[in-house]
Amino acid sequence: MIQGCGSDVGKSVIVAGLCRLFANRGVTVRPFKPQNMSNNAAVTPDGGEIGRAQALQAMACRTPATTDMNPVLLKPESDTGAQVVIRGRVAGTWQASAYQARKGEMLGVVMQCFQRLHTACDLVIVEGAGSPAETNLREGDIANMGFARAANVPVVLIGDIDRGHVIAALVGAHAVLGAEDRDMIRGFIINKFRGDPRLFDKGRKEIAQRTGWRDLGMVPWLSSIRSLPAEDAIVLDRGARALSGKGVKIVVPMFSRIANFDDFDPLQAEPDVDFAFVPPGTALPGDADLVILPGTKATLHDLAFLRAQGWDIDLLAHVRRGGSVLGICGGFQMLGREVADPGGIEGAPGAAAGLAVLDVETVLTGEKILRPAVGRLAIAGAKFEGYEMHVGRTTGPGLARPFLFAGDAPDGAVSADGRIMGTYVHGLFACGDARAALLNRLGARSVGGDHDVVVDGFLDEVAQELDGALDVEALAAIAGLIPARAEPT
Repeated sequence: MIQGCGSDVGKSVIVAGLCRLFANRGVTVRPFKPQNMSNNAAVTPDGGEIGRAQALQAMACRTPATTDMNPVLLKPESDTGAQVVIRGRVAGTWQASAYQARKGEMLGVVMQCFQRLHTACDLVIVEGAGSPAETNLREGDIANMGFARAANVPVVLIGDIDRGHVIAALVGAHAVLGAEDRDMIRGFIINKFRGDPRLFDKGRKEIAQRTGWRDLGMVPWLSSIRSLPAEDAIVLDRGARALSGKGVKIVVPMFSRIANFDDFDPLQAEPDVDFAFVPPGTALPGDADLVILPGTKATLHDLAFLRAQGWDIDLLAHVRRGGSVLGICGGFQMLGREVADPGGIEGAPGAAAGLAVLDVETVLTGEKILRPAVGRLAIAGAKFEGYEMHVGRTTGPGLARPFLFAGDAPDGAVSADGRIMGTYVHGLFACGDARAALLNRLGARSVGGDHDVVVDGFLDEVAQELDGALDVEALAAIAGLIPARAEPT
């Protein structure tokens, strides 16, 4: 089990890299995360929902994703509440305090999912959540040491040297953990090191001396991770990518509850595309060629957020100037005349006028649509593969001009002049044909093929880096794949 000294220390990438490393050595590997919190999610082939990181890790294992890989997924809808997804299906919206009181009830489900994976492969690599040193959350824990001890899974702890105080983080975790939790940890990894690794030799020795944990290696800063799907919006909060002024300009406003923003990774890799997320407090650029309204976990909340930023004014001015707009999922719903949530599915019950640039309206309903989608765009008949993940039923005359066909079923809407488009389907830009057709409409040329091929190549690069940086033999021994060798003195 890979745990960390905090959030965003690189657990997801390390797990993905180790999954590919061992898979490349002929080991049958499966990823597992007992509890995840993310609004970047993926639809499994069997129609369930899991965290995006576990879908990437399944890809690293070269196996289809299943709901067993992430039995509990929390999707924040507010600062204090989240939609709770159990074994791929929505169980309801719970306040944080209620979930903390009830999370221990999930352990049985978590263990069942883990055991199914465990009996079907040689190795399960488990990812923790946050940090086990958050001892205030230890009671009823299923995400870190609570799971590790229930499943008797050995733990490796990651420290992030890029954020500083890594010695204090690892030694501090040793100090605050209870004795039984501390005994689950077999070693530590330093992650995200920049520069000459010899400069931290003394630091690694000090950590090992103070904790008694085995030094399993130090991972350099991996440039490859920029091409892997990100799970947490924290990567957006650190600063939006600046526009270069060259190529077709595509911008995405950063909603407060933005979801599935990895939809846009393939666009960022295109040399003819000048792409940027627009942070709150910044106007949408007046010279954008395409504005994309992304998915959101709370459509009405983010529709109000959009207006509070003045982005509605910017968007309508963009339309008057002849610019193009694409709405995906919640963004599609916002483009219509009205969005209504009479049952309080995503928050307080209510309704709000939409941006009214598409002749449709949406009512949010309790049924969540989760399914793969394969078909062709109405534009040039380009093929696509993606997925739907939404609540709500959209109706109106605008649907007579669909954006795409999933099989024979129409989806989305396109304005009469073809410049305003909306769809419920995520993942469109990952398909080379669909991305090329959409960029061609804007006068840009696509040089990439299917994005999954690119991601697969970068997983091999990460695995190769880990193979050179870590004591893989010691990790294999900790996992029980080979006999343990004597630790160095």
